Amino acid sequence: MRIRGAVLEEIGRGRPYAGTVPITVCDLELGDPGPTEVLVAIEAAGVCHSDLSVVDGNRPRPLPMLLGHEAAGTVLKVGERVADLVAGQRVVMSFLPRCENCDACDRGGQLPCSAGTRSNTAGELLHHAGHLSRGGDRVRHHLGVSGFATHAVVDRASVVAVGDDVPAEVAALFGCAVLTGGGAVLNVADPSAADSLMVVGLGGVGMAALLTAKAVGVQRVIAVDRMPEKLAMAKELGAAETYTPEQVRAEGIRARYVVECAGHPAAFETAYAATAPGGMTITVGLPAPNATVTLPPLTLTAEARTIVGSYLGSAVPARDIPRYEQLWREGRLPVERLISARIELEQINEAMDLLADGKAVRQIIVFGQNTP
Repeated sequence: MRIRGAVLEEIGRGRPYAGTVPITVCDLELGDPGPTEVLVAIEAAGVCHSDLSVVDGNRPRPLPMLLGHEAAGTVLKVGERVADLVAGQRVVMSFLPRCENCDACDRGGQLPCSAGTRSNTAGELLHHAGHLSRGGDRVRHHLGVSGFATHAVVDRASVVAVGDDVPAEVAALFGCAVLTGGGAVLNVADPSAADSLMVVGLGGVGMAALLTAKAVGVQRVIAVDRMPEKLAMAKELGAAETYTPEQVRAEGIRARYVVECAGHPAAFETAYAATAPGGMTITVGLPAPNATVTLPPLTLTAEARTIVGSYLGSAVPARDIPRYEQLWREGRLPVERLISARIELEQINEAMDLLADGKAVRQIIVFGQNTP
């Protein structure tokens, strides 16, 4: 079938992207789903730093590639071996498919699936090389989703069904921002109400971590960012205290759990410095591959501290998304408040500029009613 999507043509073009236009919105061909796959009409897709990191070269991928990994839509067709989904269901797309057969999948979310990681790196689906083409030439899939398009074919392992009462914009946020930020809180920190928890970096993932901590009753949630607008928003979302990184260091602010969500070495160093003795620094940010940090190693021993890396919030999407769905349904996880703008697909290059400048929490591409 013919679809319309946002294809990254070249990595590392200069900014502003609105002028250099590394992403082309164009028509493509999408093949039929295979036996273990699902055809989805995309309704909403979030613009995330993991998309930007491919555009700016921090995460090189094979090109051309149809971007987008945080999305939700409606099932149109299922493969012959997909017995638990039917046409008309709303699904969340997750960029970490799990084969359920490798050693990593036996670790309860602590490690990303080995097979899923290989297929993501190659720009393929979990059980198929891919279904996208343009003018007869192959186009790669982004993280098994390629959600910046009117339609997508994804592996069954890349989707989780949600209720019809969950708006597509909310469902899309469950697929990355909430899984990552919320998972760092629920799956790694697992704080009590009396614990203190700090979030460093208030993009979509950081704000989701803040909301999740509030949803499970943490009283002292501390928000840290350089931008006053984001600190004001964090306060509105329930943060007990807000600081700039400079204030955190100058005032010696500390917390038992500190979640670093910025993906920058300076943010990680701030997060570590703010971790209390006996506490845990949790990093979900994805810095450049050659980035380094400087830490005082004595504090790890003398203060009995822990550093934990958490990819996608140490999530098992099929296990975790229903929990976030229920928290949202109860009014405890208002993730719709993270939406900073609703945009059209043709605005994707401008959206990348806003994201790179730190001026957006979550921009959502909203699609009309998509039919084959």
